Amino acid sequence: MARSLVVMAKRPAAGATKTRLAPPLTGEQAANLDECFLLDALQIARSIPDIVRYIAYLPADGQDYFRRLAPDFVPLPQIGEGLGERLAYVIEEIARRDGGPVVAMSSDSPTLPAAYVARVFDILARDEADVGLGLCDDGGCYLIGLARPQPRLLAEVTMSTPHVPRDTLALAATAGLRAILLLPWYDVDVAGDLRRLAAELAASPAGGAHHTRAFLDRLGPW
Repeated sequence: MARSLVVMAKRPAAGATKTRLAPPLTGEQAANLDECFLLDALQIARSIPDIVRYIAYLPADGQDYFRRLAPDFVPLPQIGEGLGERLAYVIEEIARRDGGPVVAMSSDSPTLPAAYVARVFDILARDEADVGLGLCDDGGCYLIGLARPQPRLLAEVTMSTPHVPRDTLALAATAGLRAILLLPWYDVDVAGDLRRLAAELAASPAGGAHHTRAFLDRLGPW
């Protein structure tokens, strides 16, 4: 029985990913920055010991791209209509293969502390909760960890809305699941988030997010 971590990812493409960052960025710059976010998320995942690492990808024909980008991760397609349905499929499939707890993390938080990811594995291993939820400041989630698959918990919550935490916790309570909230973090979707990220990186010159940091340095004033 193995512990598993999956990075949820979409192949960056100008005009299709991180569109709310254009402006201030161009569509191509936003896509390039998105790839940097993804590379830094993979580095966060690599820093967690004793786990099986997956990358769950979109679109369906993106496997070759992700194999080149992350040859040390097991590629897995995202199957389903909405994010909740796709998360449910991915977590069920990984749990079927590995038999242990599964943690799914976003690729939109390049400075997420690895300790937050490690903590949810510890919580699930000690049987302190059935669900670990990492909330973003805007109401979304940067991470969800499950001791075992809970397809209803994921499929019945409308993802990418400010109501995700409230709805997820309510549904968990209805199902008799113990849920623990992790410390909040933020993801980068709009220009204000990007300014926050730039300020964080400027204040921590020796920190992580090396790909994102290098891209913003090359970009210059924006």
